[in-house]
Amino acid sequence: MRLAFPMALVAGGVNVFSFAPFHWWPIQIVTLALLFWLVAGQTSLRRSMLVGWAFSFAWLAAGFHWLYISMHRYGGLPSWMAVLAVALLAAALALFLALMMGLAARFKQRNATSLPLLMLAVLPICWMLSEWLRGWILTGFPWIASGYAHTASPLEGFAPIVGVYGLAWLVAVLAGCLVLIPARKSAALLALLIVHGGIGLKRIDWTQPYGQAISVRLLQGNIAQDMKFAQDRIQSTLMLYHDLIRSEPADLIATPETALPLLSRQLPPDYLPSIAAYGKESNSHIAIGVAVSDGPYQYANSLIGLSPDSDGQFYRYDKHHLVPFGEFIPAGARWFVDMMRIPLGDFTRGDLLQKPFAVRDQLVMPNICYEDLFGEEIANQLAAAYFSGATPPTMLLNISNIAWFGDSIALPQHLQISQMRALETGRPMLRATNTGATAVIGPKGNVLAQLEPFTRGVLSSTVQGYSGWTPYMLFGNTPVIVLAIASLLLIRFVARQRRKKSL
Repeated sequence: MRLAFPMALVAGGVNVFSFAPFHWWPIQIVTLALLFWLVAGQTSLRRSMLVGWAFSFAWLAAGFHWLYISMHRYGGLPSWMAVLAVALLAAALALFLALMMGLAARFKQRNATSLPLLMLAVLPICWMLSEWLRGWILTGFPWIASGYAHTASPLEGFAPIVGVYGLAWLVAVLAGCLVLIPARKSAALLALLIVHGGIGLKRIDWTQPYGQAISVRLLQGNIAQDMKFAQDRIQSTLMLYHDLIRSEPADLIATPETALPLLSRQLPPDYLPSIAAYGKESNSHIAIGVAVSDGPYQYANSLIGLSPDSDGQFYRYDKHHLVPFGEFIPAGARWFVDMMRIPLGDFTRGDLLQKPFAVRDQLVMPNICYEDLFGEEIANQLAAAYFSGATPPTMLLNISNIAWFGDSIALPQHLQISQMRALETGRPMLRATNTGATAVIGPKGNVLAQLEPFTRGVLSSTVQGYSGWTPYMLFGNTPVIVLAIASLLLIRFVARQRRKKSL
């Protein structure tokens, strides 16, 4: 056990290979099993917390090391400061798992928890709650939550029911089974039941085709981040997207996030009218990523939609879930943000519930870049229409610009996150990005079409919308979280009752 800390570091770092672009999801079960075994072997609360922290720190630092690129190469921070910032973020977020592993150790000590109960209930619940807390507290940062590794594993069938955090719970139970199998063969049976349950659930069609399929064109400008806001390149960027939009009609034409590198009021007077006129002539609906100004020092990261029959009015969606330091400035952090050269760095926040963009028979619900990390918020957008008696959105559209992170694993990781949103909601997801991954994802989470990253081009496809509901769409994370907390309370209550009887 003297090697517990370095072993946890190594296991946490290796866990990153569970996710895209590697997709070696069984590694996650093995590394989690090692973490649980290490925590169970500690004799003190402090050591259990330290092991949990080490695992999470190495996993998160490896998983989002690409933040260094945005802060150093494009933000202008000195390399040492960018490395330190990534390390401090990973260290802070690792505290969630440290606290939960400490809670598990506390349960073990105070409630005389048996090894099977520890491995199959207490530790998996604490693991899942740590994931949920990381994705919620202080606006949340749920990147590479463990469930994302299972967009193409036998467990994916559970996603429409329990979502990404429910998958995290199931993965942790499998890890507990792996620890127990040498001593208790019945644990293998439980693992097989979970795996076969996921395979069986994949056959269920929670949603059904709705209306007529639409033709889509997703634009990928491939404009280098260090050139995007350069004054001598703005005009060429505007002309690029103007020409790409007008090159061919489609029911829906979508650009990436902030494809137009100016505020909407700074655009040439005839720019948007020219595009709107083309949309009317060609009977195309056009979704454009641009920052919209609402007054002095007030601007939103927006998608505006131009419809053939809009008569000069346009649809607007404003990004709600903003990125700390990149899109809004946390209290007391102005000095840090001012050190980086990030344009448009303090957006105003859009409403949580916004209307979809109507395109022919389909209702397209946009989300912008980082927002698709928050599955419950997207589910809430769909459920709000369902509970009000309106037709829920039939497909999702994510517009992104993650050129900030260069040619790194951030691109395939973000694609995998969008795949999870499609699985949870039973809706196709369209992705229009600056450098990748521009793709069409089906309602079962499979990638139907994709552009080569870091190329300039247009992804043309025909996409069918879907209606109906999944359990996750209607109830979100609430059932999983309530069940987890209730289970811990029940375990504690039963243990106390046993102690009373033994006195």
